[in-house]
Amino acid sequence: MATSKLLSYLFLQLTFLLFVLDLANAQGGLNVGFYAKSCPKAEDIVKKVIFQTISTTPSLAAPLLRMHFHDCFVRGCEGSILLNSSTNQAEKDAIPNLSLRGFQIIDKAKSALEKACPGVVSCADVLAITARDVVSALNGAHWNVETGRRDGRVSNITEAFMNLLPPTANITILKAGFARKGLSAKDLVVLSGGHTIGTSHCTAFSNRLYNFTGKGDTDPTLDPNYIARLKLKCKPNDQRTLVEMDPGSFKTFDQTYFTLVSKRRGLFQSDAALLDDSETKAYVQSHAAAVGKSSFFKDFGVSMVNMGRIGVLTGNAGEIRKVCSKIN
Repeated sequence: MATSKLLSYLFLQLTFLLFVLDLANAQGGLNVGFYAKSCPKAEDIVKKVIFQTISTTPSLAAPLLRMHFHDCFVRGCEGSILLNSSTNQAEKDAIPNLSLRGFQIIDKAKSALEKACPGVVSCADVLAITARDVVSALNGAHWNVETGRRDGRVSNITEAFMNLLPPTANITILKAGFARKGLSAKDLVVLSGGHTIGTSHCTAFSNRLYNFTGKGDTDPTLDPNYIARLKLKCKPNDQRTLVEMDPGSFKTFDQTYFTLVSKRRGLFQSDAALLDDSETKAYVQSHAAAVGKSSFFKDFGVSMVNMGRIGVLTGNAGEIRKVCSKIN
């Protein structure tokens, strides 16, 4: 009887161990608190840099958030967007809504980490932690960040163009692009909510104002009154003017983006496209009022974690860069 109980106990332990291993593998080897022993103050160090930055320059929150998004969608979340090669400089120039100052802030956080824990925390993880902290600094969502990523050694402009979804994308292209990364339609609409902060150059949406089908017309899916307001700011061929993506609230992380989209005032075609799918439209409409704020915040954290698992390098793959802009 004792032997039977012992075998049953060992079987249960083995089953649990296999479950844990499967779970770790499913998450790409990432886990919350990865640096608890090797660099216990890692997240606090990054948070200090980010909160100090956003307290004085809140406009940097959007570029810093989008750096993580662009990094994950181009090669996977491996910090490659930070590499300072000639190819990557072209990539940086080609990607909208990024900022040289944003790259400098990441460098500042990494430098502080290197002083505390040399060669321990990856640049890819700095991007992931930063994305969470800039949102929190704007009184937005907060979530536990999975860490344990390692840094890649390659940056490729061609991959940037192939993998980044343009602001002109329709719902079919958007859903397919997210599906290729293992993300759902819900992830698409939730992460689009990140457009509640930040600005955009007129060039990203001017075709909707002046030449939507090549006949000097406007986009019929965009509110005519909003078109008139945008035309006051963006003249034809204007390549310099910046426009708030969530007017009146572009420095506050909230759910008002969905209010705008529901009123046909999403700035980009990709915003308007969310009304062309039953699932994404339902989410937009149900979160267009203030009562949707708490559930959006919860969903945003979940979708950011999902996105943060794309194509990660873990274990002995890649490296831990000493400086984010160059490989070791």
